[in-house]
Amino acid sequence: DSPNIMREIGRLRELSFRSAGGGTGKSMDIDKYDSSENPYKQLIVWDPKDKEILGGYRYHCVGTGEEMHLSTTTLFNFSDKFKKDYIPNMIELGRSFVQPRYQSAQRRAKGLYALDNLWDGLGALVILNPGIKYFFGKVTMYKQYNQRARDLLLYFMEKYFTDKENLVTPITPMKIEMNREEMSTIFTGSNYKEDYKILSKEIRNLGEHIPPLINSYMNISPSMKVFGTVTNHYFGNVEETGIMITISDIYENKFERHIVSFIKRKITRK
Repeated sequence: DSPNIMREIGRLRELSFRSAGGGTGKSMDIDKYDSSENPYKQLIVWDPKDKEILGGYRYHCVGTGEEMHLSTTTLFNFSDKFKKDYIPNMIELGRSFVQPRYQSAQRRAKGLYALDNLWDGLGALVILNPGIKYFFGKVTMYKQYNQRARDLLLYFMEKYFTDKENLVTPITPMKIEMNREEMSTIFTGSNYKEDYKILSKEIRNLGEHIPPLINSYMNISPSMKVFGTVTNHYFGNVEETGIMITISDIYENKFERHIVSFIKRKITRK
């Protein structure tokens, strides 16, 4: 409906992902999921002062009986239980980005603001799409990210968020050569909070930080599920980990901030 806006989203997405080590290698990141007869919708954060897009997501709701049209089917296998009980009640999220101008040290505060506003947008989607119970998608890590930091992060997520039902599995699982015995001696905390502090310290000691989007997902719900990691050869060989958030399990303070606040704004505007 808005081809010029879609082209600008595609341009900014490609710049954002390429600057981090991913991307399509084309001038714009626009694929069949953006341009098909039943395309993904676009959620953006708009800066009214600078009159530009700060960041965005694309998303797709799959209704009951609808033909499955999900980008993640190229990377992951879905169990029958997942298809029956989860897909009809979920929103698939993808292509989350904050444009490069707001990833510099000077403008990082505005970049974090954009990420927070994207969560406000996701909260609005929950209210505007009654019956939605789950957010499903992928988180991305890039090849230049320190491999040991990556292993620490993946081990931590596996420890606390493993999908024990095999709802979703990678088509071609990425081989991760980590010393699990050593990892178990590092994460000696008795609960999530203690091990999270260990994770943060270990990653900082390696000169890295927990990627902001992964950090926000891990700390928004205690029941997040992770579904393994794959290499996406069509997107700069980035490493993608499948995840799912159960909306009813979102922490109360986050639920108030991103979902209830939207309801209050709607009531105020009436």
